[in-house]
Amino acid sequence: MFAEAIGLVAAALTTISFLPQAVRVIRTGDTAAISLWMYVLFVAGLVCWETYGLMIGSRPVIIANLVTIVLAAIILTQKVRHVLAVKKARAE
Repeated sequence: MFAEAIGLVAAALTTISFLPQAVRVIRTGDTAAISLWMYVLFVAGLVCWETYGLMIGSRPVIIANLVTIVLAAIILTQKVRHVLAVKKARAE
């Protein structure tokens, strides 16, 4: 029980720490300084952690990764749109 409480606190802190970046990207749409491949790998890693959490039935792992997957996927989507827009502009 104590271990799960520590896990929930850790999950909350790491997920909340990601929130300012997500809010900034959502508000401004600016992803120029963000690495596309870092976010691709990050989201893939989160999906693996989520799968692991589901397999072992760990609420802290499941909750933290589910929320972070949503936020990171929003940022990744914005980044892909930015990359495609830049490529299109260069082609014109």
